[in-house]
Amino acid sequence: MSNVFVGSRLAAVGLESRRLGAQVWGYSEDGELTALCYAGANLMPVEAGPAAAQQFAERARRAGRHCSSIVGPSEAVEAMWSVLLPSWGEARDVRRQPLMAIDKPSVVTAEQGVRRVRTDELDVLLPACIAMFTEEVGVSPVAGDGGALYRARVAELIAEGRAFALVEDDRVLFKAEIGSATARACQVQGVWVEPSLRGQGLGTTGTAAVVDYALSDIAPVVSLYVNDYNVPARRAYERVGFATVGSFTSVLF
Repeated sequence: MSNVFVGSRLAAVGLESRRLGAQVWGYSEDGELTALCYAGANLMPVEAGPAAAQQFAERARRAGRHCSSIVGPSEAVEAMWSVLLPSWGEARDVRRQPLMAIDKPSVVTAEQGVRRVRTDELDVLLPACIAMFTEEVGVSPVAGDGGALYRARVAELIAEGRAFALVEDDRVLFKAEIGSATARACQVQGVWVEPSLRGQGLGTTGTAAVVDYALSDIAPVVSLYVNDYNVPARRAYERVGFATVGSFTSVLF
């Protein structure tokens, strides 16, 4: 569950760097490949113990920083960051994030109005996605290229049937996406409630609906990670039935 993003990317396009948009570094012990590191827009260690994390960090240090974040299981990420900090300098933020998962239908009643977003609703959904990203990450996803890449990514999720929303009169009240998926697990991202409706339980019932959709036809386990300081969100996910199964750390630049 902690490697859903990397697993989904490799399953989709393989190891060829140009198609993947990243390099994949390997670490071997006694001739056996034991760990990977996805090195693209994000730096993401996979199954990396202390020795592998050290080697991945040294390679990243020599190459210089090209990523916008380091994301993954806390032990590996924090080991890498301890090596990289002296040469890369202070991060914009370092976040600890419980990794949560559920493998059965939600224990709360799902919001019945939540549905898959239609392909003709991209311009309805996109403003909510931009608002969520800006609020969560602290920077706008449309900076730099005017939002072309971000728009294309949202359109891709819609086309794949992995964008969900409660829409009334072309106004998004709740939305979330399945950002990554493999045959074994999928990962929810971008959970957002229209600000005027927060605190009324829509985050809980909306997420429950997304879980039910995901378990029905995407993957047998649904995961997500959430900032440890976001207590309302953590409580909402617990009400849905998510349990903490690990810990992530995100180092943001």
